[in-house]
Amino acid sequence: MSIVQVDTPGGRYPIHVAPGRLDRLAESIPADATAIALVTNPTVAALYGERVEKALARSGKPVIRITLPDGEAHKDWQTLNLIFDGLLRNRCDRKSVLVALGGGVIGDMCGFAAASYMRGIRFLQVPTTLLAQVDSSVGGKTAINHPLGKNMIGAFHQPVAVEIDTDVLRTLPPREISAGLAEVVKYGLIIDAEFFDWCERNAAKMRALDPEAISHAIRRSCELKSQVVSQDERESGLRAILNFGHTFGHAIEAGLGYGQWLHGEAVGCGMVQAAELSVLTHGLPAESARRVRALVEAIGCPVQPPDLGVDRWIDLMQVDKKTEGGPLRFILLPEIGRACFEPAPLDALKQVLAGAASAAVG
Repeated sequence: MSIVQVDTPGGRYPIHVAPGRLDRLAESIPADATAIALVTNPTVAALYGERVEKALARSGKPVIRITLPDGEAHKDWQTLNLIFDGLLRNRCDRKSVLVALGGGVIGDMCGFAAASYMRGIRFLQVPTTLLAQVDSSVGGKTAINHPLGKNMIGAFHQPVAVEIDTDVLRTLPPREISAGLAEVVKYGLIIDAEFFDWCERNAAKMRALDPEAISHAIRRSCELKSQVVSQDERESGLRAILNFGHTFGHAIEAGLGYGQWLHGEAVGCGMVQAAELSVLTHGLPAESARRVRALVEAIGCPVQPPDLGVDRWIDLMQVDKKTEGGPLRFILLPEIGRACFEPAPLDALKQVLAGAASAAVG
């Protein structure tokens, strides 16, 4: 088993990465817990619900199940209230523990509910998608969507632990694997050029869920995210680089309607656009941008953005959290393995949004 430690002002906790971790979840339940509320969706519940309930019951605590509708389209106030309804109906107190069993949507909503219920209770992340394992389950960012912007309403709230069972990836469709790999590739682009090189060499193995390759990809991604989060828990500076490709990606999700593209698919395409913008504004070699496009395509994500119209693109980006009330700012690459967070000239951005930069990069 691999253990990655996250150490932030909001909490210190382990990330356990190994096959079979679903059967050992009781080990991560605090001894003083009074009850466990398992939050999941119908798809994941059908696969793992009973198994996880049995594993949690070994802690000796009563376990209740709260099932939420499946999908990004339900990441909203109405669905969030279903968690509060379940907690209140079962008279869960401040020592109750929430357990998020599912992908990023479940993890984000469960974490936000934990941050809010009785002004804050503990929760455990049990991510079942690759994207959630390498990204959303780590770092304590929790949120729901608003029709005008993704993840605009939320809180920072660290889990007591993250339990990553690599066996669960076998039940994911290929599209979900590809979406998760986009976030894996991101870490190499922003902070570790050697890891990006490794991803290029091992793209096919990762897509095929080769045990050694996928375990290394998950562990290294968690290590790199932990390094960043430990230095900047609340995204006041360095942590912003983790959003490479996300300003474009969030606009794609909001513009098409949440759920039309998977989050990782939108981020993968957004990284291609951000690399093109980096060529125009920060001296990223065109060959590097071509490598980004080739790898995003190799992991199975789209590289051609939807035609939202330049004005619509910019309107959607203005809502993004990273604009900070001023000019549009982006995470950009002077080179592979190094990122910065700066405004981008509007004329260069329009070239990217119009597709002209893609033609120039080749």
